[in-house]
Amino acid sequence: MMTSTATQYLSRDEYFALDNAEEKYEFYQGEIFAMTGGTFNHAKISGNTFSAFNVKLRGKCCQATNSDMRVETPTGLITYPDVTVFCGKPELTENQCSLLNPVVIIEVLSPSTRRYDSSDKFTLYRSIATFKDYLLIDSEKIFVQHFRKIENNEWVLHDYLNINEAIYLNSIEEAISLMEIYDNIGFAL
Repeated sequence: MMTSTATQYLSRDEYFALDNAEEKYEFYQGEIFAMTGGTFNHAKISGNTFSAFNVKLRGKCCQATNSDMRVETPTGLITYPDVTVFCGKPELTENQCSLLNPVVIIEVLSPSTRRYDSSDKFTLYRSIATFKDYLLIDSEKIFVQHFRKIENNEWVLHDYLNINEAIYLNSIEEAISLMEIYDNIGFAL
């Protein structure tokens, strides 16, 4: 999803009153940011990734959610990742609309969100104690970055560029291939 500039300062409660199913907003430090739709590739990659994890996790203790599931961080960011995986019982707030315990967060990158998703947003996500794996999926070429949390809250980065590679996520003991992520995706030349 792409964000636009903040429109006004609101309290957390005012944000929840404004946020609804037709329009999604990101909230941080009193500012709201309208989240707009992405490109065809963005939507397709997000759908492919969610579908793959949904099938892989069926009958297991972890579950995938799509971009309709809001995530709230201890640092105050409230946003809608493209795909989220949680394990065990979901910890929810705000009428079961905000997930507090994601293990995996996946963002499909757009030109307007690329820098934010890989820097400031990632920093805010890291305040979630259960968060272990972060995938940044490029929507304009075959390229996935996998940040994996190791001991002492350190993160290790691995880049994937080959369609024949697969990404193993220790936190959920599952792998997803780039073929699954980029299934039926075409890139503009």
